[in-house]
Amino acid sequence: MESVTVLFIGDIIGKPGLAFVQTWLPALKKEYKPDVIIANGENVNDGKGIVKSEGEILFQLGVDVITGGNHIWDKHQSQDYLKVEPRVLRPLNYPKGTHGNGMYVIQKDKYRVGVINLQGRSFMATIDCPFRSAEFALSKLKSETNLIFIDIHAEATAEKIALGWFLDGKVTGIFGTHTHVQTADERILPNGTGYITDVGMTGPYESVIGMKSQAAINRFIYQTPQKYETAQNDVHLSGVLVTAEIATGKCTAIKRIFFPEFS
Repeated sequence: MESVTVLFIGDIIGKPGLAFVQTWLPALKKEYKPDVIIANGENVNDGKGIVKSEGEILFQLGVDVITGGNHIWDKHQSQDYLKVEPRVLRPLNYPKGTHGNGMYVIQKDKYRVGVINLQGRSFMATIDCPFRSAEFALSKLKSETNLIFIDIHAEATAEKIALGWFLDGKVTGIFGTHTHVQTADERILPNGTGYITDVGMTGPYESVIGMKSQAAINRFIYQTPQKYETAQNDVHLSGVLVTAEIATGKCTAIKRIFFPEFS
């Protein structure tokens, strides 16, 4: 049975993360030979949002779709970009009328791949229900393809896991993003959905989830706002690689990637 391999790259943080992807994605493509590449880019513009120049770099590298999250709204230029680039997604479950698209279908020669972007509600904005929004998206996409992947951008581990069980067997893969810490629970659920609670961060690890450490420490000590500055050092790429049957959409293999490993 014919299969497809999908590489998902976790939250790319600022210039350090983008430069690392530029340097190493060609080698990763050579090693893993992905047919489809999806990347979360909501933090690529100095930790907040994405603009056209950054999106074009990722697309030129072979990324097919860029997913987003709550920080994609933090710069007005990002919102302008969402209006004109359908391959850059924002979470589907924002209220009706919000700029941008929450799902996209990648057209390949012999198959199509659906990508859905969702955002959790626990400890985050009280937007529309991600579970019901997923059902709505599937009602639209299932007539086009069985290969469907979801980026669930959420704070609460339980919410991501619950969505995994809710959609097991209905989608090919569910990839958690937002917390920037890669989890070690990648697995195939009983009905054939590949799952990981958080893909992790592609960016500087001499930091507090991408932010210069002292500013983050001061936020906790003084409980006051601090200037967000992207850290620079000890950059790694986090990702997940999934293989799936084209005909059925079932996940047959899932592999967590962290490059380079901590020394």
